[in-house]
Amino acid sequence: MDITSLYQIFLACTCVTTDSRNCPQGSLFIALKGETFNGNAYAAKALEQGSAYAVVDEASYAPAGDTHYILVDNCLHTLQQLANYHRTRLGTRIIGITGTNGKTTTKELLAAVLSQSHNVLYTQGNLNNHIGVPLTLLRLQAHHDLAVIEMGASHPGDIHELVEIAEPDYGLITNVGKAHLEGFGSFDGVIKTKGELYDFLRRRGNSTVFIHYDNPYLKEISRGLNLVPYGTEDGLYVNGHITGNSPYLAFEWKAGRESDRHEVQTQLIGEYNFSNALAAVTIGRFFGVEPDKIDKALREYMPQNNRSQLKKTAYNTLIIDAYNANPTSMMASIGNFHKMQAEHKMLLLGDMRELGKESAEEHQKIVDYLEECGFEDVILVGDQFAATRHSYPTYPDVTALTEALKQDKPHGKTILIKGSNGIKLSTVVDYL
Repeated sequence: MDITSLYQIFLACTCVTTDSRNCPQGSLFIALKGETFNGNAYAAKALEQGSAYAVVDEASYAPAGDTHYILVDNCLHTLQQLANYHRTRLGTRIIGITGTNGKTTTKELLAAVLSQSHNVLYTQGNLNNHIGVPLTLLRLQAHHDLAVIEMGASHPGDIHELVEIAEPDYGLITNVGKAHLEGFGSFDGVIKTKGELYDFLRRRGNSTVFIHYDNPYLKEISRGLNLVPYGTEDGLYVNGHITGNSPYLAFEWKAGRESDRHEVQTQLIGEYNFSNALAAVTIGRFFGVEPDKIDKALREYMPQNNRSQLKKTAYNTLIIDAYNANPTSMMASIGNFHKMQAEHKMLLLGDMRELGKESAEEHQKIVDYLEECGFEDVILVGDQFAATRHSYPTYPDVTALTEALKQDKPHGKTILIKGSNGIKLSTVVDYL
């Protein structure tokens, strides 16, 4: 079936789903494949659950003469092609966001700010890959003024693939740092891959990027684009500085050469969130959101999903940042914690995943930094940290740590919890 015919069917459906366990009435089911599953095998179940049509790419799963089955060459490619076709038909202005750290928080802050004055569609959770991006685009409707599309990457070419699907009109790279080095091969590979967003906008012509002007790497790769800069320098489109961080971030900002300064007290933990918040201010101003509404959105935003959350238990105060970790974000979190005004500090740190051949060196740098900061109350979790030179208590996994915490629970501490999601440090929160 050609894409124009499939598009008419899509328009008649209530939504798109790729999960046979979640098939709303009248939905369009697209059968994707993974390493351990074949979505084609669940097409019949999807129709039984409520889907109006099932898109499959194996003829054996499409009964002859049954018009509820739509046979295509490749379901993933069809999903992506359908999303791009829908995006171009609607013509909604799209802001593409990528970056090593902070892209999800920035996306959430930006959506909160823009929603003060616009009808905004934005990526839910971290659905930012070759499946999540098209699924987000297929949620676009005519009443949306803007869309904020988050794009993640772990290998060269990932962002190139996503921008070809989403075709963003504007771009934001939050930063570039050491993450997924196993897939990227090097830090230069990270920069090149994130820069694929800029490359697309450069080819598109007369495109605008919102750029953190304090970041030399971003300035270097942004040539030939219309820049809307933000940072700490006077005279930028938006400039600002941090005014507080104990424990929540507070900052001041002003737009261009305007004299009015705005002070915002956020519910975000960490100075590293300053550039994320400033990006949201900048894009909000660019799209005409009034300053007071920007301030309101940033004051009211509450982080979720183990991203820089503050949680007070009956025994301790926890700073939970256990969704992800890489050398850049780990250093930033530890540095922020070191400067934070708090008594009886303790760090609970887990391994950083997907660093490849640089893993041992990067984990040793973290341990050396802990000693440089003078932290004494530290617990490390994982094989990579166990292999470093240090004198801190270390556990092989979260199960062993949990058993230890059951026997000896910390009391009266302010605890930073940071590690890659795969280490599952968030599961020990109940024992703190």
